[in-house]
Amino acid sequence: MSAIMSKRFDEPDELRAPPMANVAIVDLAGTKVARFRLEPGWRWSDSVKPIVGTDTCQVHHLGVLVSGRMHVLAADGSEAEVGPGACYVIEPGHDAWVVGDEPLVAYEFDSRAAATYATPTS
Repeated sequence: MSAIMSKRFDEPDELRAPPMANVAIVDLAGTKVARFRLEPGWRWSDSVKPIVGTDTCQVHHLGVLVSGRMHVLAADGSEAEVGPGACYVIEPGHDAWVVGDEPLVAYEFDSRAAATYATPTS
């Protein structure tokens, strides 16, 4: 393997397209990275919940939001809004939705999350 590896999200190794979203995944020598594009009106409980079959998102998210805004509501009642330029960690057990009329773009670096997000649970 070369000492340098580069891939583009415009040519992902995998592309998932739940309603009102797409998740492009690149695999960098076993480490998966994801780009999330979520449309205005997207909400996890409407778009992804029917695919995964859980009451809340059970994925650990670690990323940076590039554009758009997202509101997150945790099962414990805590909530926050994340905007452009913010790095975030979101623990399992939450719902989230796009705020406003601008599409959301975020990059996520939790390899397990990139590998499993919006896939049916076993």
